[in-house]
Amino acid sequence: MRPTVRPTCRPDPPRKCQESRLSARAKRSGLSGLRVDDAGIHATSRAEAILDVHVDGRRIFSFWLHRDGVPEGEGHLMAWPETLRSFLDGSARITVAEHGTDQVAFDEQVVLGAGTGIIKFETADGKPIALDKSMRRVQTFDTRSAEHVVPLMRAIDDVLKVLHGLGIDAFLAYGTLLGAVRNGQLIGHDSDADLGYVSHYEHPADVMRESFNLQRALMERGYPVTRYSGAAFKVDVRESDGSVRGLDVFGGFMLDGKLHLMGEIITPFRSEWVLPLGTATLEGWEFAVPADTDRFLTATYGAGWRVPDPAFHFPTPRSTHRRFNGWFRGTRDGRNVWDRFYSVSREPSFEPTDVGRWAAESEPDAVHVVDLGCGYGSDVWWFAGRGVKATGLDFVRRSYEDMAARVRDDGRDATYLFFNPLELRSALSTAALVARTEGPRVLLSRHMIDSMHTGARLTLWRAADMMLRDGGRLYLQFLAVAGKDGYAARLRSTPLDPDRIAAELEASGATIVHRELRDVTTSQGVSGASQICRMVVQWDR
Repeated sequence: MRPTVRPTCRPDPPRKCQESRLSARAKRSGLSGLRVDDAGIHATSRAEAILDVHVDGRRIFSFWLHRDGVPEGEGHLMAWPETLRSFLDGSARITVAEHGTDQVAFDEQVVLGAGTGIIKFETADGKPIALDKSMRRVQTFDTRSAEHVVPLMRAIDDVLKVLHGLGIDAFLAYGTLLGAVRNGQLIGHDSDADLGYVSHYEHPADVMRESFNLQRALMERGYPVTRYSGAAFKVDVRESDGSVRGLDVFGGFMLDGKLHLMGEIITPFRSEWVLPLGTATLEGWEFAVPADTDRFLTATYGAGWRVPDPAFHFPTPRSTHRRFNGWFRGTRDGRNVWDRFYSVSREPSFEPTDVGRWAAESEPDAVHVVDLGCGYGSDVWWFAGRGVKATGLDFVRRSYEDMAARVRDDGRDATYLFFNPLELRSALSTAALVARTEGPRVLLSRHMIDSMHTGARLTLWRAADMMLRDGGRLYLQFLAVAGKDGYAARLRSTPLDPDRIAAELEASGATIVHRELRDVTTSQGVSGASQICRMVVQWDR
């Protein structure tokens, strides 16, 4: 079917007025005293209020005043989201409007920070950004044209056809379904697309096997895929201007009369409310949808699904989280934290870390260095610049994307690979790939194990053993004591007992040839200093 192409819907900008002209309707709602400063947005409201924050006419984020703010006198303060703080230096016209109404509570030119320049929320290459409901930086659909979203529509169409061809009755889900049913358009404040399916299996293990088979089928078609959990993954779709958009595929199944769907739904449901699939139009394209979209969206968003709420949070019971975590998760432990950490633009460092220098001084004849948990990849860049083959491994691809591009452009002998010690399949397959290269290796691990649970560490030791089959050593550094110097917080590290780590390594067949405990500060014995443990480890054959 040839799609009908039309412009993507953009929300109208809020009507503007000064605080002194706050309408009678706003006063009846109880919203008053709204002001904006470096701390955030201050307001008083008797009842909960959903507020949209616009900067120079464009919505940047939305929030619930009582739920998301903190009490302050008789009102609440909504602090600026951490992901926006690096932009807040300069002046801009800030408008705060009650969502879903024509009513503006604040509209003034505001100076923040040192007041230099103009505040602009955009990427380094000038693409507009906003925050999603989880306060992550994204490019929302209200800033994209029809031309930009056509590749996403094609990908949805293609992925659905692949899944249908494999016997999977996949359909539009979550926000994508919501937009299709409401008005046939992508939701302006949304930033990705969602598909779902209800498996014919009932056992979680079978659902997981099926999900991995679907992932492989899509990867064979050339789609980059990132796995969220045992039953959900993301397909990366590149838009016409090079931006990458996520297409999430959520698996589900029926058990004991309840729909279990990743994305945190366990609710009484009937199979006939899903199948046979119907169709709906989205941006001029016709796609599969559940048989009863009303019941499906009610199960997803509640009875008020027809009313837009860009700050909506899923009210998931703790029991649902625990059940899905036990069945399907573990492969993305900490992923949200690190995705957010690496979503913030930082100046790249081309100098080695302390562990990189330590290994270089100890192994002057190294021929291949492998950085476990390479982060931004500076050690890989530095070693490759010294003529040493270098490989960086990390489970957050965006962390090393920029450095990987620099390495390619510079022609250095360096590689970056996805490596997830939370998933045995990923860890051992990557370790086997590294082990296939000839010669001894030097492994680096700088504060990687500080943010991993025991099971992941045991997988890491097994992978390290594989990568050192031809000889070499692991240079390991981790936090042993969290002091008062803020070191642990900066690294998001949890202190570990060196004796316990030594016992784990020795149980894996390793020999610890060097071990030391030292203060983080240059002056030993400083009161309140954090302490790190360093170990040099080898697996003897």
